[in-house]
Amino acid sequence: MGSWFLRAGSGTFPFFDASPSMEIELPRRALVLLIGVSSAGKSTFARRHFDPTQVVSSDHYRAVLTDDENDQSVTGDAFRLVRIIVEKRLQRGLLTVVDATNLKATDRREYLDLARQYGVVTIALVFRLSPSILRERHQSRTNRNFSDEVLRRQIELLPALDRNLAFEGFQAIYTFESLEEVDQTIIRQTASRTDGPFDIIGDVHGCYHELLDLLARLGYDVDTFQSTTGRKIVFVGDLVDRGPDSVAVLRLVMQLVEQGKALCVLGNHDDKLRRKLLGRNVAMTHGLAETIAQLDAESLIFRQQVLAFLERTPYYIRLDNKRLIVAHAGLREDLQGRSGESVRAFCLFGETTGEVDAHGLPVRINWASSYQGKAVVVHGHTPVSDPVWINNAIDIDTGCVFGGKLTALRYPERELVSVPAKETYAVAKRPFLTL
Repeated sequence: MGSWFLRAGSGTFPFFDASPSMEIELPRRALVLLIGVSSAGKSTFARRHFDPTQVVSSDHYRAVLTDDENDQSVTGDAFRLVRIIVEKRLQRGLLTVVDATNLKATDRREYLDLARQYGVVTIALVFRLSPSILRERHQSRTNRNFSDEVLRRQIELLPALDRNLAFEGFQAIYTFESLEEVDQTIIRQTASRTDGPFDIIGDVHGCYHELLDLLARLGYDVDTFQSTTGRKIVFVGDLVDRGPDSVAVLRLVMQLVEQGKALCVLGNHDDKLRRKLLGRNVAMTHGLAETIAQLDAESLIFRQQVLAFLERTPYYIRLDNKRLIVAHAGLREDLQGRSGESVRAFCLFGETTGEVDAHGLPVRINWASSYQGKAVVVHGHTPVSDPVWINNAIDIDTGCVFGGKLTALRYPERELVSVPAKETYAVAKRPFLTL
């Protein structure tokens, strides 16, 4: 098994672990995809561990439409109903389990996009039984009338999971490779990481020691980073570049997210690093060259873990029952609850005129000046000397890497907490703006 996957009880997945008794904790605000060929035992597993209302099954909707769950002629209609029900449940923040084969990346992507849209955790439970066991179980089933050829084609899709699944955006992947693992697994549903209160931290840009100082000021234990009051940390993105220790920041944030103590959205600098790690042709500017040099001193496994983390980090999240949105550059009200490339671009870069200023930087539109949304939007991206509420939005990037300060917003209290930069690590091309 590749190191990207967590086999129940094995502890090999780099971000989520299972206990020796094979207990899996699932947050109540989560989308769970059961992945595996027919006859792998997914439906039996779902009935054993989840309430009937939590499971959305393609077989069930085939039966609803035709009184026959095996009727493949209505597969398209059945999956359209599945998608509608999944979306309506995610809108309400309910744990939702999709019981289908989910073997094709295109099918999984649609569900992952919905999860990002509604700010819920995505978890894959992969039933990776041996082909001989699958064929034996298929032959013994009397309630299935599809051919051995269909089963063979499904089995042929399994190797692609090993190559692709870890890079698709799941927060955790658990793989079962034997019937014993399936039977012995215990599922526990826990409180969601999207329940507040929150401490939302502005652009860190590699300022590791300032981040430690700020977490201490916010009341987190300096050894465990645990809050004694049940608070959770949220990072607005731009973890890397320009500052002295992007690797240390990445390592800490990845650890906090893994442990369920923090959430994070993707910043434009983080996304540029992601594309570089994928081998894309990107300009080595604005601190990226230094970040890559720091990563080159780390192990290949750590660089793979960084890439996997960035690949599954959402570009915005909705918290506090959709009353709070965190996006790196902000999010207009007409884009909230939506997904797609235009939404992603706005979250990463904000809105610009298409022109550049005297400093050679994009001229940005102050979208918050006309914001009329009900949700509070907390963002960074544009350094400001001091955060100012504009309508129902606030920019908390106070330019720590440029010698300013690192700032957190305590939500729902709307209290600002800052620590000063220890030095100026990079020179800002234009003065900080007070919007």
